[in-house]
Amino acid sequence: MRALPRAALRACTKPGTRPLMNTVIACGGTGGHLFPGLAVAEVLRARGHEVMLFVSEKEIDSLALSGRSEFRFHKLPTVGLPSPFSPAILGFARRFAESLSICRGIYRKFKPHAILGMGGFTSTAPVLAGKLRGVPTFIHESNAIPGKANKLTARMVRAVLLGFKECAPYFPKVRTEVTGTPIRHELRPIDRKLARQRLGLREDLLTVLVMGGSQGASGINQAMIKSLPLLHGTPIQAIHLSGARDERLVADNYHRENIPAHVAAFHHAMEEVYSAADFAIARSGAASLAELAAFSLPAILIPFPYAAEDHQTKNAEIFVRGGAAIILKESDLAADLLAQKIRELIEHPNMLQRMADNSASLAPKNAAALVVETMERYTQPNHDARL
Repeated sequence: MRALPRAALRACTKPGTRPLMNTVIACGGTGGHLFPGLAVAEVLRARGHEVMLFVSEKEIDSLALSGRSEFRFHKLPTVGLPSPFSPAILGFARRFAESLSICRGIYRKFKPHAILGMGGFTSTAPVLAGKLRGVPTFIHESNAIPGKANKLTARMVRAVLLGFKECAPYFPKVRTEVTGTPIRHELRPIDRKLARQRLGLREDLLTVLVMGGSQGASGINQAMIKSLPLLHGTPIQAIHLSGARDERLVADNYHRENIPAHVAAFHHAMEEVYSAADFAIARSGAASLAELAAFSLPAILIPFPYAAEDHQTKNAEIFVRGGAAIILKESDLAADLLAQKIRELIEHPNMLQRMADNSASLAPKNAAALVVETMERYTQPNHDARL
């Protein structure tokens, strides 16, 4: 029996049931914006809502959406906000105006009922276009400290949805809801033995996952390369997601030190690498932390030193206070320090297990569903009056 089209489902919605919505999610630019946005889109679609995505023109957005034919998406030419004294501000203004015009034109046909921005300046034009139409708008801030775009866009929304409760004081004049940071539906643990087999790794060795976020991290790659001679003979193997630029260099160094490793620029089935690992060495973007916690992975966190407002350090400190992570500054990353921390985790399995349990306790529970339920609640008629 052929499924009803969503327009027919909407027409059949009974009085008193949850109304179906046309929804927009603006989520491009980085993996930290894109992947949580896709997680929300999956839940919206599963609940019968129509979903349209706005993404950036960056390659990572195209790669992540390849094969995701279930979602309609449009690329926006928006770029990050430069210094107001930079000549680039003119290009920013032109691209922002172009993005706003694109959104308004699409909205005239799509007629959205709710718009969610996931942060970054890719989300600002869609939210503003929604505000101009009188459509309920929302933003999600994953980090412990909000970015410039969300600070600006928060003035136009009904509510700010938060990954960390610690971020609430930065939005004193708008309603906030703590939802956690959404992770994609496919990111569910699989059997560790099977995961290691798929990656060509041994089943009996402690396994470290080294990754630098959606675009790799040269600083982490170099620190790990320098640590490898000091780990020679240690009962360990690695999964190292290096980014494209350093992939060959990283692989050659593991081979030279005779340390078993699966080295790749990227890995699309992240549930495999998370399930195969015992602990991670990673940046501390909010999306990465949410995914590590969902797989109960302790971590040595190396915050990106140039993140806006140093928000990655603030994110990492939440996990350190929760007993799930160790934090190392990239500027302090001598080879012997990183190797020492790795050896400490290897030599103290009880400590590693406690950190794993603590990591699991920090995992967001049904964050994507909470985001969707909040959007549904705030878009009901007379919601403001009931409040």
